[in-house]
Amino acid sequence: MRLFLTGATGFVGRNILLEALHGGFCEEIVVAVRDRAKLERQLADEGFPELPPHLHILDWQSTPPPDITHAVHCAGVLFARNRAEYFRVNVDDTLRLLGGLPGNARILVLSSQSAGGPTPAGHEMRSAADPDTPLTWYGESKLAMERALAGTHPGIRIWRPPMILGPRDSATLPLFQMAAGPLQIKPGLRAKTYSWIAVGDLVRAILRALQAPAWPALAGPLPVCAREPITDLELIATAAAVMGRRDRIVPLPHPLVRAVSLLVDTVPPLRASAPSLTRDRAREIFPDRWVLDGGEFHARFADGPFATLRDTLAETHAWYVRAGLLPAA
Repeated sequence: MRLFLTGATGFVGRNILLEALHGGFCEEIVVAVRDRAKLERQLADEGFPELPPHLHILDWQSTPPPDITHAVHCAGVLFARNRAEYFRVNVDDTLRLLGGLPGNARILVLSSQSAGGPTPAGHEMRSAADPDTPLTWYGESKLAMERALAGTHPGIRIWRPPMILGPRDSATLPLFQMAAGPLQIKPGLRAKTYSWIAVGDLVRAILRALQAPAWPALAGPLPVCAREPITDLELIATAAAVMGRRDRIVPLPHPLVRAVSLLVDTVPPLRASAPSLTRDRAREIFPDRWVLDGGEFHARFADGPFATLRDTLAETHAWYVRAGLLPAA
């Protein structure tokens, strides 16, 4: 396998790269990154002070080599200042990067549950047959990326993961910082229910799919998730528990969340420190149900039991402590 990987300095891509380096199933790994020095620092932290000989680093603007056989596209922007920036990175850069790959390459693109939107009213879960209703510029850009890729390459398969949890995720750090405090704030007076997946389970499923004897076509983007959803109350309480803390959760009414998002949009330093609370991204906070139907994913790509929420958050917390991002207990 000659693997082309984007997003190698990010959360999922970094975990894929480490699994590929340790797995020994790649003759060559080519990564396209914006910041080579950042990747080299991360690899040194993970026990690779010298670059492995079969790992090659390309500048983000470079064209992939012509002998690539497999590719995973994880790169993208989660939080941007405006709609144009989301589309420039998530759509235009994706088309440019993947457009240079060989026509016979197996390509797996990670999109997002945001492209489909929340679970339709009156439904237990969102299926692949439900119409797409993205709520944010981010979701719109991911949906536009999916539609632009449709038909451009016979080897492209698109997966839509929900909330991804696990080690090396910077986005979950505020959850633990909040759980360490005397009170934990949650938006909305009712419990919110979410699909999720542990990053280790997602990475194993991705690599299993790439190495499978067949590369079956998909009718559309594939929802990928753990078998059981979780609530925001469970997520906060479990984060507190793995830190040895008691949870004291305070619900915040939606009108107050909207007021906070207006303040964040108005004050640039707040926008930089709390990008998930801009008025655009806050639209995804208000629905009470973001649950996916992962039946096809589990039938095709699951192998063995998936990680529990507690084990996943415990592993994540331990990684934050080792990285010096949280104090040791």
